[in-house]
Amino acid sequence: MKRTEALQIGEIIDSYIRQENLETAMNEQKASYVWADVVGYGINRYTISRSVHNGVMTVRLSSATLRNELMMNRSLLIKRINEAVGAPVITEIIFK
Repeated sequence: MKRTEALQIGEIIDSYIRQENLETAMNEQKASYVWADVVGYGINRYTISRSVHNGVMTVRLSSATLRNELMMNRSLLIKRINEAVGAPVITEIIFK
């Protein structure tokens, strides 16, 4: 068995994620996770659930007024979420 240079565990994990094409799924999970940080506590407390699938984030809210307000600021939210994730993951947000 031939020895090669030692790799850090982070490099091994990153390599595996790229090899198995899991980057998109991981970034979608990150986008769902950073929602609370992007919108803040005041808006997040009205969030019932959120999910991301194929670049579309679906957010269920308990306030119709807030839903209308967020729909008007949809493009800014998409930009902020993608910046927080560090990749262009979200292409659309649907508020329900």
